[in-house]
Amino acid sequence: MAVEPSDFRCSMLAMQLADEWTEYVAATAIGTQARTYLQAIDRFCEYVDKVLGTKAEGASLADPNLLDTLIKWELSLPEGNAQGSTRPYLVAAALRVLVVRRDDHPDRTVATELARLARGPMLLRSGEKTERDEFTRQEKRAMVRAAWTSAHAVRKRLDDGWALAEQGCHPDQGSWTSIPDLLWGLTHEKITVDDIHRFVPPSREWSPELLEFTAGPGKVPYPQTAGLALARSLFASLYPTTFDLHGFRVLLMDATGYTSEEVTGFGEEDVEFLPKGVRLTLLKNRAGLLRHRAFRDRFPPDASSPNDADGQLTVDWPRREASEVVRQLLHLTARVRAKAPQVTDTLFVRAAIRPDYSVVFDRWTPTVVSVKFSRWLAAMEVEVKGAGHIGRLRKSVKVEKAIVTEGRIGAAADDHTEETFARHYAQGTTLRILSGRTIATAQQHWFDKALDRVDGPTVLAGTECIDQDLLEDSGLSPQEAEEIMTGQLDMGVSHCKNPYQSPYSRPGELCAVAPLRCLECRNAWILPTNLPQLLLFKAHLERLRALLTPQAFSRLWGQSWVNLNAVLDDRTPEERAQARKHIEAGEASLDLPLAAHTEFDA
Repeated sequence: MAVEPSDFRCSMLAMQLADEWTEYVAATAIGTQARTYLQAIDRFCEYVDKVLGTKAEGASLADPNLLDTLIKWELSLPEGNAQGSTRPYLVAAALRVLVVRRDDHPDRTVATELARLARGPMLLRSGEKTERDEFTRQEKRAMVRAAWTSAHAVRKRLDDGWALAEQGCHPDQGSWTSIPDLLWGLTHEKITVDDIHRFVPPSREWSPELLEFTAGPGKVPYPQTAGLALARSLFASLYPTTFDLHGFRVLLMDATGYTSEEVTGFGEEDVEFLPKGVRLTLLKNRAGLLRHRAFRDRFPPDASSPNDADGQLTVDWPRREASEVVRQLLHLTARVRAKAPQVTDTLFVRAAIRPDYSVVFDRWTPTVVSVKFSRWLAAMEVEVKGAGHIGRLRKSVKVEKAIVTEGRIGAAADDHTEETFARHYAQGTTLRILSGRTIATAQQHWFDKALDRVDGPTVLAGTECIDQDLLEDSGLSPQEAEEIMTGQLDMGVSHCKNPYQSPYSRPGELCAVAPLRCLECRNAWILPTNLPQLLLFKAHLERLRALLTPQAFSRLWGQSWVNLNAVLDDRTPEERAQARKHIEAGEASLDLPLAAHTEFDA
């Protein structure tokens, strides 16, 4: 997409905005975001043409009458977009940036009304941005394994390609359908890609070996594009491609924990190998941060790692060491970097052949649809749920760091603010699950402690005769059972097996809260004969419940109320009716201290 002023009737307006866009892109060096500004210009000019008709020819940012059109255009942007989309806001903001930029130029005129609108608050809401979830730990492990597999396969392919090139000769002396001869000619710069296009015979005359080399096992190249496919296969045997570098990006993000932008944004001069690791200079363009970070090896270079036997490498297993990944990347891209001296700020360089048979040695472009990250995942047979976006891998690394640091945000957010971590990383599924487990574990811990405390009375219900043997069988000593049976331990609403060992008083002192807290005490024993006093105590609590606020009653008497109702619910209606008869006959009474009748006065 490109802005051509001649495409619009408002050509003057389009030219003004296009000039600002060109200068802005050159000054800021923005990448894919430049398309948003371009789209804003296109959509605004199309709207001006549609609304103003023939009058659009005189439209200019210096014309104050354009204000209403600009406002209506901005308000119309949500049409055709999903509800909550952030796109209308971004497009409107992009156009405002260009208007403000033009207004800041001393030699360019912008109507005061337009400049005031561009600098003022947005007319649209920013929309709702859906945060990408991280890859699961299983998906990430599969990704790292696939990245190492890819890295080793690429290294082997290039080594085999250069070794094969040494076996050939000039195609004029050998054959234009011989793979070693074609590779020899390219490596010694004796032939060009255009020579391959001109001198290699049609694909119908190719050997099965050449057909398989070009199109893959069991496939045949299209005759019209066979020459181009052959040239690309030859170059892929000598130099890394964009597709090959995805694996190294995965490995660096896994080993360092930094963003895709940072691990692909350092050059050879930004690498310093240490005795036990590597120091990298990382640049984060979006935040304008330049960091110097050292990454230590798990095993010293001169020590045998778990995959070494007698100093010989037996299994090329994935080692999560940044230094190892950087060494392999430097070796892999050395020939491309030698042919692209203009690229010094990244090790991610590749060779490519364009449809016109021109050769390009330049930085990689992973956003191209045919070689984007999701295609690499599919090619490596890594199955993931959701979008195959590299940003999700960064979140996976951050989640692992949060787990290792036991959830300490300050430690996990070591390369950005804690607010950024909470907004972008702490909302992932893994951390939500771990948080839920932590909360559930804590709740279970305190619940178990509450159960272990047994802060409540022991209730002996039933109509059967309660004798001393039954009390002893229930856990009382013979002396305690005898004193309860003789009424020596009657505390009013219950019996107490030891009033001198109360949890509410000092050991050895007589309980000071009986009978008000007996229903919350582990020393209390409630017998069927206590039922009339329990009914009287319930009436007392009901009066307090009517006088106190719900919060105060729950704080002071909540546990006693719950325990009392639980005890009474276990009694049959006949038992409760018989107990009320004893109360009405004056055969049962409840003695409470004066404090029980005055506490609500406060």
